[in-house]
Amino acid sequence: MAASTSFTPAPAVSTPAPPSSSPPCQEFSPTLGFKLGFSRSSWTTLKPLISRAPSNGRPSLSVRMASLPSILSTTSFDFDTSVFKKEKISLAGHDEVNYKSLLSPFGYRENVGTYIVRGGRNLFHLLPDAFKGIKQIGVVGWGSQGPAQAQKLRDSLAEAKSDIVVKIGLRKDSRSYAEARSAGFTEKNGTLGDMWVTVAASDLVLLLISDSAQADNYEKVFSHMKQDSILGLSHGFLLGHLQSLGLDFPENISVIAVCPKGMGPSVFCQKTVCSGQRGKWCRNQDVDGRATDVALGWSVALGSPFTFATTLEQEYKSDIFGERGQLRSSECILLGAVHGVVESLFRRYTENGMDEDLAYKNTVECITGIISKNISAKGMLAVYNSLSANGKKEFEIAYSASFYPCMDILYECYEDVASGSEIRSVVLAGRRFYEKEGLPGFPMGKIDQTRMLKVGERVRRARPEGDLGPLYPFTAGVFVALMMAQIEVLRRKGHSYSEIINESLIESVDSLNPFTHARGVSFMVDNCSTTARLGSRKWAPRFDYIITQQALVGVDKGAPVNQDLISNFLSDPVHEAIEVCARLRPTVDISVPSDADFVRPELRQCSS
Repeated sequence: MAASTSFTPAPAVSTPAPPSSSPPCQEFSPTLGFKLGFSRSSWTTLKPLISRAPSNGRPSLSVRMASLPSILSTTSFDFDTSVFKKEKISLAGHDEVNYKSLLSPFGYRENVGTYIVRGGRNLFHLLPDAFKGIKQIGVVGWGSQGPAQAQKLRDSLAEAKSDIVVKIGLRKDSRSYAEARSAGFTEKNGTLGDMWVTVAASDLVLLLISDSAQADNYEKVFSHMKQDSILGLSHGFLLGHLQSLGLDFPENISVIAVCPKGMGPSVFCQKTVCSGQRGKWCRNQDVDGRATDVALGWSVALGSPFTFATTLEQEYKSDIFGERGQLRSSECILLGAVHGVVESLFRRYTENGMDEDLAYKNTVECITGIISKNISAKGMLAVYNSLSANGKKEFEIAYSASFYPCMDILYECYEDVASGSEIRSVVLAGRRFYEKEGLPGFPMGKIDQTRMLKVGERVRRARPEGDLGPLYPFTAGVFVALMMAQIEVLRRKGHSYSEIINESLIESVDSLNPFTHARGVSFMVDNCSTTARLGSRKWAPRFDYIITQQALVGVDKGAPVNQDLISNFLSDPVHEAIEVCARLRPTVDISVPSDADFVRPELRQCSS
C-alpha cells in the first residue's frame, strides 16, 4: 500500500550579514538534518582580490567581492559504513573532516582532508550486503541518466549474483518504451512498466526524470512510495525546488543521491569499471540506518573509481551553477561559459585575419583537447608552465583581463541558483515546452547553426586520430581565468575543495570536454540534462557578451596586467588539492570515438 505523504516546512536559511570590511565571525548552521560536506579553504599568503577601479569611476566587481562575508560551515563531514572501506585523503594539507577555526585574510575557514570510498569490480560481491532489504530498484525515466544507470546497475548486480530486479518505469504514452525494450527491459520479464506502478512496488526509487518533470510530479511520486523505501536522486534540484516552496521530503522515506560526474551515456559506455566517471554521494535523510550503504553500493555498481561525500544542498547549488558556467554543474564552465567564450574568441581571431579552421582549433580544440588533458593529468599550473616566455605573457594578459568579467557573471549565476530564481526559471521553461492557455508550445531547438559550429564540423572530419589541438596561450589564459573565478566564487560560498574540484575541474576536463572534443559543442550541450541545456542557452550569450565587451576591450586598450591576480593564481592552494585528485584519476580515459552514437532518445526520434 502506498505510504501517505506529509510535507514539513524546510528550516529557515540564515541570511549573511551585510558586507563588512572586517572578517565575519558568525557561523551558519547547516540545514536539513544530516549531510556530508565540507567548508571552503583559502591560504594565508594570498593577496586580497582587489583591482583598480575602472576609469568610468564605477566600483569594480573585485572591490565588491572583497567586502563580501564568507559563509562558514560547521557541518559534520564524517560517515560510517558497515559494508565498504572508507579512506581519508588530504587536499592541500587540509582536513575537511576535522573542522579547525583558522581564518584566512578573506574570512575563509581553514579546514583540513575528506573521506572517499574507492570503487572496483572487486567490490561487487559486497553489493547484496549494501542493498540489504531491497528487492526491486525502480528506475524512473529514460533520458540522459536513466538508460545508462539502469543498464549499469542491472549488469553489476548480475555479476554479483544478486536477484534484485532493476525495473524501468515510464509514462503510459512514453515514446521511450521501444528504447528500453531494445536495451533488454521488457514487460514480459517484469523489468519494464508503468511509472506509478513501478514507484509503488520499488524499495529503491531512482527518480531520473528531468528537473522540471520532478517539480511537476514530486507530490504524486511521494504519495506512491512505500513506507521506509528510499528515494534516489542524481541531482539536488528537487531539494532546491522544495526549499523554494518552504517544503521538505516526507518523513517516512530515506533520501540519498549519487551523482556521476558526466553526461549519462558515458556512465554505461565504459566497458571497464572505474574508467572515468567519478561521483559524489550524500545521505539527506535516513529513516532506518540503511541509507549510507545503499548510496555507496549504488555508486560502486555504477563503476565510480572513487566517490566523495557532499550534501544535497551543496550539490544542487554547485551543479546547477556549474552547468551554467560549464554546461551544467558546475555547469558554468563547460556548457554556458565555454560555449560563450569560444564563440567570442572565434570571432575575434577571424576578424583579426586568422584562418577559420585555425581559429576553431585555437579556441574549441585547444580547450577541449590539450588544455583539458593537461589539467586532468597535471593541473592548471602545468598549462601555464608549459608555455614559452612570450606565451606566458599572452596568458597573463588574457587571464588578467578575463578574471573579473567572468566572476561577475559567475557570481550572479550562483546567487540566482541559491535564491531559487534559476530553479524557478527551469520549472517555468519546462512548462512552456507544451501548448497551454491558448499559447503554442516552445520546445528547445538545436544550437548548431553558428559559423563557428559549422567550421567545427569540417575541422573534426579532417582531424587526425588522437590530435588534441594546439595550446594557444591567449585562449588558455581566458579559460583558466574562468575556472579560477568559479573556484573563488565557490570557496567564498562555503563549498569544500572536494566539491569545488569535482564541479569546476573534473566534470569539465575528464567527463564533458572529451565528448565536446569528439562531437562538438552543440552535441555536448544537447545530450546533457534539460536543466543544463536551458542553462547553456541562457548563460552562453552572457559570457560571450562580457568577454567581448569587457575583457577584450580592456586588452585592446592596453590595460596593465593585474600582477596580484597572477601572483594569487600561481600560489593558490587549489593547485595542491588538484594534484591529489589527479593521483586518484582512473588510468583509463573516457572513450569517445568520433562516431559515438550517444544521442538522447528524443533527439534521435526528432532527427529520424
